[in-house]
Amino acid sequence: MATANNNLSDYDINSIPDASKMAFGIVVSEWNEKITKGLLKGAYNTLLKHGAKEVNITVKFVPGAFELPLGAQTFFEKTNVDAVICLGSVIQGETKHFDFVCQGTVIGVKDVALKYDKPVIFGVLTDNTEQQAIDRSGGKHGNKGDEAAVTAIKMVSFQSAL
Repeated sequence: MATANNNLSDYDINSIPDASKMAFGIVVSEWNEKITKGLLKGAYNTLLKHGAKEVNITVKFVPGAFELPLGAQTFFEKTNVDAVICLGSVIQGETKHFDFVCQGTVIGVKDVALKYDKPVIFGVLTDNTEQQAIDRSGGKHGNKGDEAAVTAIKMVSFQSAL
């Protein structure tokens, strides 16, 4: 979702299913910790707001965004979560490293979702500047963590309804 003229935390609260019987893993990148802790706060609080129980939310940290897919895969292999929310922040630098990390992370997240047939939510900011990341992790554009949690709830509900 593009953030221009949008707030990532704005959504129709009545359109979100009850999450009280759902279990979630949240895997968070330690890199750009100031940003990712804001994303985590948004995701965690949004899950609680929609009925998820604290005991059914497990948070684990990995070194960087590139490690998020393996973190998600490990959640599915070692726990009984219904969905994994991947939270990270990659900020453009002067080299192609940004492109490689972003591409590897998004492909990895997709691959884990398809391998396990469970929702793996891409809550990774890929911004040009640190200020843009701040604005999207609880700042003037809301919180991508909120959006990721809502997506996780909706996708678990979608799969259980079929």
